[in-house]
Amino acid sequence: MLKPTRLLDLALNVVLAAAVAWIGTRVAYSAFPPISVAAGASLLPVAALEAVLGFAIKAKIADDKVGDGPGEVHPINVARLAALAKASLQVGSLAAGAWLGFLLWVLPQRATVTAAASDTPGAVAGLLAGSALVAAAFWLEYCCRAPEDPPDEPATT
Repeated sequence: MLKPTRLLDLALNVVLAAAVAWIGTRVAYSAFPPISVAAGASLLPVAALEAVLGFAIKAKIADDKVGDGPGEVHPINVARLAALAKASLQVGSLAAGAWLGFLLWVLPQRATVTAAASDTPGAVAGLLAGSALVAAAFWLEYCCRAPEDPPDEPATT
């Protein structure tokens, strides 16, 4: 049984990725290519797709349309979407952390390093896109939960 992702695990991902990215940026920034807003925002389409899938799966589960028949979503597909959400939570938190670490180095350098100023919008877009993926993946994970079973009625004799 899959358990909901813990916020603490994702927070640790963010901190670890931010530290590694800050060190890597400090050491090798001059070798980095320019960061475009499109590059930073590359996770936004995935976040949007997962948010839409969350609404679709939630509606199917609410309408009791989970099964093997026509117009129903197969239970294995719900499990696959839950696994996708879990993986996306990891990717989104690591990406957000990496962009955060990059920004923590770049922001103070903007006054003296011209490239740092031009890389900032792309890095902010990356941080926002990673955060959006985390939010959408949390939503999808929540929507893939099985509904609560009704309480058992006591037997009457």
